[in-house]
Amino acid sequence: MNIYVEESLGLFHLQSKDTSYIIQLVEGYPSHVYWGSRLRHDNSLTDALQLRERSSFSPNPVPGKPSLSLDALPQEYPQYGTSDFRRPAYQAQLADGSRITELKYAGYAISSGKPVLEGLPAVYAESDDEAQTLELTLKDDYAGLTVKLLYTVFAGHSAIARSVHFEHNGTEPLRLEQALSASVDFADSSYDTLHLSGAWVRERHIQRRALVPGAAVSLESRRGSSSHQLNPFLALLRPGADEDNGDVYGFSLVYSGSFAAVAEVEQFGTTRVNIGINPFDFSWLLEPRQTFQTPEAILVYSGEGLGGMSRTYHRLYRTRLCRGVHRDQARPILVNNWEATYFDFDADKITAIAKEAGPLGIELFVLDDGWFGKRDNDNSSLGDWFEHSRKLPGGLADLAGRVNEEGLQFGLWVEPEMVSPDSELYRKHPDWCLHAEGRRRTEARNQLILDLSRPEVCDYLYETLSAVFSSAPITYIKWDMNRNMTEVVSAAAGPERQKETAHRYMLGLYNLMERLTARFPDILFESCSGGGGRFDPGMLFYMPQTWTSDDTDAIERLAIQYGTSIVYPASSMGAHVSAVPNHQVERTTSLAIRGDVAMSGNFGYELDLTAFTEAEKSLAAQQIAQYKEIRTLVQQGDMYRLLSPFEGSGDTAWMFVSEDKTEAFVAYFRVLAKPNAPITRLTLKGLDPELDYVLETGAAGSSDSHGTADAAADSTAPFQSAFGGAPYGGDRLMRIGLVVSDLRGDFTSCTYRLRAIKR
Repeated sequence: MNIYVEESLGLFHLQSKDTSYIIQLVEGYPSHVYWGSRLRHDNSLTDALQLRERSSFSPNPVPGKPSLSLDALPQEYPQYGTSDFRRPAYQAQLADGSRITELKYAGYAISSGKPVLEGLPAVYAESDDEAQTLELTLKDDYAGLTVKLLYTVFAGHSAIARSVHFEHNGTEPLRLEQALSASVDFADSSYDTLHLSGAWVRERHIQRRALVPGAAVSLESRRGSSSHQLNPFLALLRPGADEDNGDVYGFSLVYSGSFAAVAEVEQFGTTRVNIGINPFDFSWLLEPRQTFQTPEAILVYSGEGLGGMSRTYHRLYRTRLCRGVHRDQARPILVNNWEATYFDFDADKITAIAKEAGPLGIELFVLDDGWFGKRDNDNSSLGDWFEHSRKLPGGLADLAGRVNEEGLQFGLWVEPEMVSPDSELYRKHPDWCLHAEGRRRTEARNQLILDLSRPEVCDYLYETLSAVFSSAPITYIKWDMNRNMTEVVSAAAGPERQKETAHRYMLGLYNLMERLTARFPDILFESCSGGGGRFDPGMLFYMPQTWTSDDTDAIERLAIQYGTSIVYPASSMGAHVSAVPNHQVERTTSLAIRGDVAMSGNFGYELDLTAFTEAEKSLAAQQIAQYKEIRTLVQQGDMYRLLSPFEGSGDTAWMFVSEDKTEAFVAYFRVLAKPNAPITRLTLKGLDPELDYVLETGAAGSSDSHGTADAAADSTAPFQSAFGGAPYGGDRLMRIGLVVSDLRGDFTSCTYRLRAIKR
């Protein structure tokens, strides 16, 4: 990594691992020159930016410079109102009501490492030699506004972290009406866009379409969270780019609240992409000497298609966004009681499930919703974080002790951000929820949202949750959030600051999570929001994994987990085997394919183990043993997507490869059988073509469409030699592949483990 500065030319050349990003000053305006494959730094870069004179409808800000028009100049942080008619990156309203500001270059600084963004999640550098940061200072002296554009480049990643810091040095208040994190102007519009969309139990499906003139793609959440519907991510791809080839540009926002990401094609065929906090229903009042920091956007370039982009995000987020002792540790195999019991359980029922879990090799029991207050359904008790005396007469400590006696760790579900109108907390503090006085308090799932923009509410949660987490040997917390924001008004804020409430809520939440994870560093926290409603980089900074979706159907999970992997590593995905018929789609699939799908994330079970047959117990034990052998590969290896569920037959395949390429795990999933089908080969990726590999098949046994299992395979050998144990060259596996057309029936799967051998 390097940052080169040619002061006489106003040129800044940022080099990350395999990427260059070039900025040049034009009459004091930081202008975007280039972003793509890494370039040498030499004199040929100085004339890369070409300007042309336009008509009078593209005004000229500098007299005597007809070739300079802000409406055509590619800019780094564009503003509206001084002749650029495209979408701005920020907008400020001055005390006189005008919205005219003009930021001009005032200096730069370069520092080793990466600065902390106070109060916000962000990627980090563990040493100064991992990263380098450029700070461009821009000023509008009339408004008293100083803006610092922050760019961090990384030695080990083809990524650039961008954010913006506002300082108000004027004498009158100033209001930010928009403050995005990053904006990039591309020189042409020959791109497709790709984003992730969906709904509850149908999250992060891949959408791809060509850019056209206008706001070709406008993604946003107005829900107060990153949402099930759209993920805070957008990519531009050259039309021919695919999984393995072509230029791809990714934009990912490290933020968990309402966001906006827009790709706009304008009149001269150029494309502007910007991303950040959603300007809708947002503003921020800056008094003199106050500051505002935007969230961080992570920009990734790949010349090796979507797969290359994804692996950059995976490595960066897995190792330099996630934190704490669990970042690099193997995540435990768990069983969760939610779909086994819902609210209908007691200590004896939980103990019975734990007794079945231990002999199978499961490592963690997670007690889900219903353990607190008077919580027998979803009508009450959120906010009352004390044990349900009838269900748990001995309390959490007693139940955790019973679970520990079965050889399992103990985990717990909480939903701290919510309050039930039928709760002791609400009766004591009815003003602590988000609400507009005199208006309906809209409930969802019979609950309201606590106002985390208020320090006293966050302090209450910190003290209350700390007491719960200290009351028993708890090693895992599932942190849920099951509704979106309505009546986004804070009783503690004045009318001039109400549009700050949603963002102040996020700052309060981040601060609460920071305090709790610091106090309980040994607890593994998992984020959840009705499954994947807040699956974003902001949450991963505090909680290194997320419950991927409330939909646990194996076939639906193929699309959900494949789409999620566009940005997020497998180590961040919670993936469980649940009962059939599936509780979301009523589909019946075999225990074998349910296990194979769930093994491509943080593996677990979410069903009643006491209802398992002996054959199912045997197969589950084999699945668990198999996962323990490949756990490090899945959670820390490089992922290669082989077949997409969004294309063709819907058959899906992916694989995980160790960093040294000596081990791999491959999973193939057939959705529907075909009569008299042709021979199908699965070609692999990411291997060393010079190495030979021994193949072993997963020994989970075969299964029929009714979910029963043939457990004849030896449970002591979760992987067995394939094809007589003959070695295969890495080049052969990546060019000729493996025959996978011998599977029989619908909803079937096969897995392979590859180990390199010396020739």
